[in-house]
Amino acid sequence: MSAGKRLTPPQSRKVNALVKRECCNCIDGNCILLDDGEECVCPQLISCSLLCKWFRMAVLPADTLLYAELMNTEDKKRCTECGALFASSSNNVKYCPDCRKRITRRQAAERMRKRRALVTR
Repeated sequence: MSAGKRLTPPQSRKVNALVKRECCNCIDGNCILLDDGEECVCPQLISCSLLCKWFRMAVLPADTLLYAELMNTEDKKRCTECGALFASSSNNVKYCPDCRKRITRRQAAERMRKRRALVTR
């Protein structure tokens, strides 16, 4: 993603939350890398684009889905159950984390039902 590309409002909110929570250079909304004696507001918090190289390289990868979305990597997959996008590093993952739990339980219950049916015969 180039520095000039605009973020959507939901992406911008996620970036701001990530900056405040994870960026070691952002203290009370001020960027210590840009501090030259005067406090300087972190550019990620006041712009709708990715300007900070440190953020792109060190902080953004902490949120794998947002990273895949913004950096246009091929790590995004669509859940076959609910259709939501999720980040995955494996080729054979079909479900998002929320659906995966539900489907695993459902498949286990069905497997046990079949097993009990075979045992009672």
